[in-house]
Amino acid sequence: MSWEIIVIPEAQKEFERLNGSIKPQIAKGILKVAQNPLSRQEGGYGEALGHHSGLDWTGLLKIKFRKPGIRVIYQLKREHKRMVIIVIGIRSDDEVYRIAAKRRDAL
Repeated sequence: MSWEIIVIPEAQKEFERLNGSIKPQIAKGILKVAQNPLSRQEGGYGEALGHHSGLDWTGLLKIKFRKPGIRVIYQLKREHKRMVIIVIGIRSDDEVYRIAAKRRDAL
């Protein structure tokens, strides 16, 4: 059973700004991960983030799209089986992760 996918407005705008040729790949990847968005340590598809570069990203997970260099950062709302997409962006010197941490704190 798939988890409900919630995309915050900022992440939706980021998705809409992506090159049209990679949008289907990103959407397909998100749908696949939504089948089991738990971390790999829990048997899912997500890659858990933790403490890196002096920043705390605990509670966030990511999907990596290597070829286009895109990262999708999400948070799970386990009690409601929701996967909340909070950032869709180009991996660039941890900027996407900093944005995710700010948005997570605002949720």
